[in-house]
Amino acid sequence: MAVNVPALEALLPIPGVRIGTTNAGIKQRVRDDMVVMVMDADATVAGVFTQSAFRAAPVKIAEARLDQARALVINSGNANAATGQVGEHDASAVCDAVADSLPELKGESVLPFSTGVIGTRLPVAAMQKGALEAVQRLREDNWNAAAWAIMTTDTVPKARSLRIETDKGVVIATGIAKGAGMIKPDMATMLGFMALDAAVPRAILQPLLKRVADRSFNRVTIDGDTSTNDSLILIASGKGPVAVSGDDDPCLAQIEQGLTAIAQDLAMWIARDGEGATRFVTVRVRGGKTSADCLKVAYAIAESPLVKTAIFAGDPNWGRFCMAIGRSGAFVEPDRVNLHLDDVCIARNGLAALGYEEKDAARVMAQQELTVFVDLGFGNIEEWVWTCDFSYDYVKINAEYRS
Repeated sequence: MAVNVPALEALLPIPGVRIGTTNAGIKQRVRDDMVVMVMDADATVAGVFTQSAFRAAPVKIAEARLDQARALVINSGNANAATGQVGEHDASAVCDAVADSLPELKGESVLPFSTGVIGTRLPVAAMQKGALEAVQRLREDNWNAAAWAIMTTDTVPKARSLRIETDKGVVIATGIAKGAGMIKPDMATMLGFMALDAAVPRAILQPLLKRVADRSFNRVTIDGDTSTNDSLILIASGKGPVAVSGDDDPCLAQIEQGLTAIAQDLAMWIARDGEGATRFVTVRVRGGKTSADCLKVAYAIAESPLVKTAIFAGDPNWGRFCMAIGRSGAFVEPDRVNLHLDDVCIARNGLAALGYEEKDAARVMAQQELTVFVDLGFGNIEEWVWTCDFSYDYVKINAEYRS
């Protein structure tokens, strides 16, 4: 079950970005599983992609075509990964079907994105038909439908809109994302799509997206497994009143703050909707010699099956946290380490804290949301990661994934 993910509200349309969805029958289900997103000619597009060595066919194509992007075609239910050159041919054929339905487009300007089962070919004929249907349904106010259509094992859609106040006027931004398992992004997210109506040159948009991703989607892990298909796209339609003139434009920082707020919500909701999740966990680590050391410790805790199952059980077995810290690869001196669960001090200077009572930690562990805080004792550098617990349902969902 999702842990405190808000219900999907009406999302703000982005002028210059049209969306259509359809059910192509990729997984023989009732819900739509295919999305076409079309941008006006003056839009700019940025993207960040998985660093997996087993990058899926659509990832390779999308990254190669990024600088000429005019449309996106997205499907759930089939990842088109580990499919070789045939997979690239299949993805291109679906892109061509989108372009054939829109005279202003060429196949090379359509970017493919896929999520689902790895190792099987796309149902190309069904998706070519679906592309035509989705194009016929294009409209600017279709973000909600797209949020549903990109889901796989997600139990709820993840989406947010925001009106960003800047010195030059209001910027409208909307984002959607999917992901619940095979989650440890190494670039961005599982699949995420964000758009804003400001005009932003691509040379500014690309590093902007990387900064946003590094403070949001790259801080969430469910199981430590980086997908073959992770992709995050940011579209600047240029149809609103705000135009970013350069890297030193004060509006850029204001836009970045707003986009980061959207992306952080989407990332947290992915962790809250982790497969079988019953608890949402923030892991904060301070006092490492470097930021990298803080993140090593945070990820070691967040990805430890022993820690995650203890959290599910509500068992304050703090030895498991010590184990994770010790194996993290960070520079650690145990007699400097302090450990808290929320406001409960469990360990100080590497030993059980004076006056610690397990019932206090158990109270925290019983909550739906908790924070694990580690101080490594070397300064004030601090980093964080979001995760969830491992329940019986995580095993059940993944054991039955292809059935």
